[in-house]
Amino acid sequence: MKLPPEHPQSDDPDMVCKLHKSTYGLKQSPRAWYAKLSSILEKFGFQRSSADSSLFVRDGLVGKVIVLIYVDDLIVTGDNAEEIHFLKLTLQNKLAIKDLGRLKYFLGIELANSHEGFFLNQRKYILDLLKDSDLIDSKHARTPLDSKLQLSTHSEAFFDITKYQRLVGKLIYLTITRLDISYVVSIVSQFMHAPTLAHMQIVKRILRYLKGSICRGLLMTKNDSTAIMGYTDADWAGNSLDRKSTTGFCTFVGGNLVTWRSKKQTVVARSNAEAEYRAMASTACELIWLKSLLLDLGFPSNEPMSMFCDNQAAMHIASNPVFHERTKHIEVDCHYVRAQVQSKIITTYYTHSHDQLADIFTKSLPTVPFLCIMSKLGSRDPLDLA
Repeated sequence: MKLPPEHPQSDDPDMVCKLHKSTYGLKQSPRAWYAKLSSILEKFGFQRSSADSSLFVRDGLVGKVIVLIYVDDLIVTGDNAEEIHFLKLTLQNKLAIKDLGRLKYFLGIELANSHEGFFLNQRKYILDLLKDSDLIDSKHARTPLDSKLQLSTHSEAFFDITKYQRLVGKLIYLTITRLDISYVVSIVSQFMHAPTLAHMQIVKRILRYLKGSICRGLLMTKNDSTAIMGYTDADWAGNSLDRKSTTGFCTFVGGNLVTWRSKKQTVVARSNAEAEYRAMASTACELIWLKSLLLDLGFPSNEPMSMFCDNQAAMHIASNPVFHERTKHIEVDCHYVRAQVQSKIITTYYTHSHDQLADIFTKSLPTVPFLCIMSKLGSRDPLDLA
């Protein structure tokens, strides 16, 4: 590390400093802090989750305690208040911590508790984003992306690349609760290195859409079920620039939406069935991860997980144990889904295209089907319900 200014030897280019203690701001600090905190938790009986290294679980004599870590911010929950209180006292004796009470705000995510369940949104984060981009008084849009828009590379280059990257980076973080912008954010994030004016116009369209849906968030209803299911879809050759397909999926636990993704596939698919099959492989990995996470939380399940797909050809490839001419060119890692289907860990079901909830993550939809799918996924706007 460099010596601080005004130090008597700060002008010596050959001076080398040995670090005895990691200081705030260095790249080693988060790793050192995590090592110290995890060692304290493990000393008091916590087990690190194999599915998520930031999740720690302890099964006590009178209850379960769960700790979720994000750098130096912690969420503590459990089914016994005394166990939670004892953990807080233990941490206070070891570290300088501050108890902020019941969870209401965490890393830009607001949480409201009601008789229906938990409602998650990022209202304040959106307001700050609109103020920073000078669009707080702009006219709002009904959808985040025009359903008839065609991407082009012939637009003029945008002059301020840093501004574009900063806005898109904030929008990526916003997709934690705003599944409605996942697809369009995945599009604009593909041009971070060389954005054009047309790409910046799409970013502004997203912000104007957020202006009209500031309070929209995700409702988690109370449910005793831990059944895992997922919807998977792909838009074959949907990208007009390189003809790569887009993978989209969403997963549910107990009827509540928990994860979703919209991502361009890394290779060009030779058929619609191949594109859908690759999307099924990605969804299968997500379902297996969710199952292992629930196991670490103390909710084991031997029931097959459900996967809904609207392409029967891809489903046949997944259930057919014989490799044939149509599947020779598909990478081995894509056949991961076939192993899960054959071992009865995942069961595939056909769903009609108009019932495909993952459709919103693969293409831009008109207003009516867009809002319909949003409602089915549990995305709510309290202003619409008032």
